[in-house]
Amino acid sequence: MEKSDAAPIIVFDVNETLLDITALEPLFDRRFGDAAMLRIWFAELILYSQTMTLSGLYAPFGELAAGTLVMVGSNHDIAVSDADIAELKERLGNMPAHPDVVPALTRLRDAGFRLVTLTNSASGSSPTPLEKAGIDHFFDRHFSIEAVQKFKPAPETYQYVARELGVETTDMRMVACHLWDIIGAQAAGCKGAFVTRPNNAILPAEGLSAPDIVVRDLGELADQLAAPS
Repeated sequence: MEKSDAAPIIVFDVNETLLDITALEPLFDRRFGDAAMLRIWFAELILYSQTMTLSGLYAPFGELAAGTLVMVGSNHDIAVSDADIAELKERLGNMPAHPDVVPALTRLRDAGFRLVTLTNSASGSSPTPLEKAGIDHFFDRHFSIEAVQKFKPAPETYQYVARELGVETTDMRMVACHLWDIIGAQAAGCKGAFVTRPNNAILPAEGLSAPDIVVRDLGELADQLAAPS
């Protein structure tokens, strides 16, 4: 297969791309009476993580996640308790892998790709969320933005991974179901693959470069990248 165009190093986003954040829905259903509030919370979390980076500030992603839950609760006149925050953190640490993940990672690894992860989440002690989900063994390395204290899609995050691996950003393909992640990665020189999981669609806007690859799931990505030449 042609590896020069395929980018032999594939960098995977973790939260929602590999791990299913709908595992958090019971918390939002119980506390807000609407599981869909998960999406409001997650969008605010990403907004404020990026605001921190643009402002030259930093706090661990898990702490921002907890604070954002309190903020969203306040916006809806709902008091968020310490027990709610503890449940949020417990659920974040125990999200399952999407059903398409193991078959796709198996095919990509067997095709000779080097697989790594890059996440906004802080690194933690074993067992990690990826270990609990049963997919840690597919990856050569795991990277967290905490090393540069800037959240994706800051260019420093992708450059950090390239530097640690001893390659150029052009040697890497970023895979994520968040378009903002792909936009940032491609702007930093990486190739990109956008996975249109539910609630993640293309943004048709002037000035944005289209993702190099757009797929519905990781199975389709494996079909494109790991197919025999």
